[in-house]
Order: sequence, then C-alpha cells, then structure tokens
Amino acid sequence: MYTPRAVAQMLGIAPTTLRTWDQRYGLGPTARTEGGHRRYADADVEVLRKMVLLTAQGVSAAAAAVLAHQDPVARPGGSRTSISAEQALAARRGFLAAARRLDEPMMTDLAEKLIADHGVIPVWENVFVPVFVELGDLVAETGRGVEVEHLASASVLFALRATPRAAGPGVLAALLACAPDEQHWLPLEALGAALSEKGRVWRSLGARVPAEALFEAVLRLHPAVALVWAHRRELALQVPLADLVERTHTVIAVAGPGWEGVPLPSFVRRPATLTEALEVVLNHTHP
Repeated sequence: MYTPRAVAQMLGIAPTTLRTWDQRYGLGPTARTEGGHRRYADADVEVLRKMVLLTAQGVSAAAAAVLAHQDPVARPGGSRTSISAEQALAARRGFLAAARRLDEPMMTDLAEKLIADHGVIPVWENVFVPVFVELGDLVAETGRGVEVEHLASASVLFALRATPRAAGPGVLAALLACAPDEQHWLPLEALGAALSEKGRVWRSLGARVPAEALFEAVLRLHPAVALVWAHRRELALQVPLADLVERTHTVIAVAGPGWEGVPLPSFVRRPATLTEALEVVLNHTHP
C-alpha cells in the first residue's frame, strides 16, 4: 500500500492533483488506515497511471477518468486518426515528463498508444523527433541527461518493434543499414515499422555496418532498395556509394543529416524525411 505522496512521486504529478482526481472523478484509494489516512493499492496506481497517460495525449480529465477504469479496446480494423498540433504538443509534454523521471513503463505505454492511434510516421515526425531534439540539446548544453535520452530511446524502440511485421516471405522491399561507425540507428527502426504498416518486408543490419558487410548482404538478399543512414558527414563519407552501385543492381538511397552537402551520384536517392524514405521504397515494390 502506498501513501498519496509516494504515488504522486511515482507518477510525476502534484499531490494536489491526486486529491483533485479523487474528489472530482472518484480516482481515490481503496483503503484507509485506522487513523483515516488514504492508502493506494497497486490496482489504484495502475488506474491513475492510465489517467496520466490519457491526459498526456490531450484527453480531457473527465473523459480520461472514465477511460482509465476500462480495459483497453483495440481500434476496429486498425483504423488511424490524424494527430492534431494540440495532441502532438500534449504528447510531447507527457513523454518528456515521463522521461525526466525515468518512467520507462509510462513512456512505452504512451509510445505504443500513439502509434496505434495515429500510425508510425505522424507520431515519429510530430512527437518523437522533437522530443529527441530537445533531449539531445539538453545533453549537449549541460552534459547531463544521457540516461534520460537512452531510456527514452529504448522505450520508443520497444514500441516500434511492437508493430506487426509483414507475413510471408515476399519480396525484400528494403535493406536498412547504418554507415560504418554510425551508432544512431533508431530512425531505421522507425522506417522499418512504417514499412510493416504498409505490408512490406524489410531487414535491418543495425549500427556500424562495414562496407563489405553491406555489399555481402545486398548480394545475398537482393533487396529492392538499400538505404544507408548517417548522422554525421564524416560517417557518410565512409560509404563507397559508387562501388555499391557497381557491384549490385539494387536501388541505393541515403538518409540522415550526415548526407547534407555531400556530393551524390545522380543514381542515389536522398529522401529528406521519413515520409519521403517510405515513398522511395513503396515506389519500387508491391505488397
């Protein structure tokens, strides 16, 4: 059993908010001590956690209080709704608040719910990218918060990998890989999850892929598109694009800020956003 102060600290909300939710919406504890002090059980905390999650997505407190008591219900037919600017702002604030208190379950729940409701690309571009930019700026300016950034990345990765992969062998639509020594590979996971939503088969070689390893994988797997990610220019320059095209017959694409200003052969595609990267693959494949 938990005291109100302990629950408020766990959820990252003010004790007064906890009291208000109890008085207005009946989200109170199931037990009291002999002296009349409130005590929350695990089930009570779980309802309150849902309340925090829903309000972070822009749901009104009154509606969230009703939904918090209900079991999650899947959307019929996997339908998606657009995400408004207000919803995206609320989601960013909720995710950042959970990240700062290292609440990985809350971050994962929020990420999975956002993707289920709105799809990978809108959530990635309107919520996750701004969040990671803010966290990255904090680390660069203060030298603190690396643990926050890493745990946030792990939560988003878990949510992206929960996207069902395309069934059956199919044609390999895309082979995704990082440049040699490149370790920022979460954007590749976002592209892969977006491809899964479209029913395309894909594979990822992950971070720090040597040129010869990429050559070998392309020759063996014959993907329709091979996309190489680079976060910094010096890493992008390590990718031998001309040799890759000469030795394979795959469409080559590059993505990431590291390719900005790098001279590219005319045959290399350079999508600037996740939406454009998805279109490059979809234009060269069929489900």
